[in-house]
Amino acid sequence: MSDTTNTTAADSTAAASSAAAANKGGFRRKLIGIVRSDKANKTVVVEVVRRYVHAKYHKYVKERVRYQAHDETNTYNRGDRVEITEHRPISRHKRWVVTRLIAKRK
Repeated sequence: MSDTTNTTAADSTAAASSAAAANKGGFRRKLIGIVRSDKANKTVVVEVVRRYVHAKYHKYVKERVRYQAHDETNTYNRGDRVEITEHRPISRHKRWVVTRLIAKRK
């Protein structure tokens, strides 16, 4: 009876270690933004707009940040809404990759 208990415990330990190995890359941020430029080859500029409450004035402030993201197949066009994910450095300014298209340009 103890043999089956040990096997089950070993199986659960193996499953936990494989899940940890799959998560080895760590947490990668995901952002949603609009493609503002697609002129460069394999690169798009994605603009992410955030709103936050100002600490002193307690008013909402819009913050705009532009990220250069890798687009291997040059499929995304200006005005498309896309999701970008953090990535290892690809070039001097590119540290993001476009992962999926959320909505085409209207």
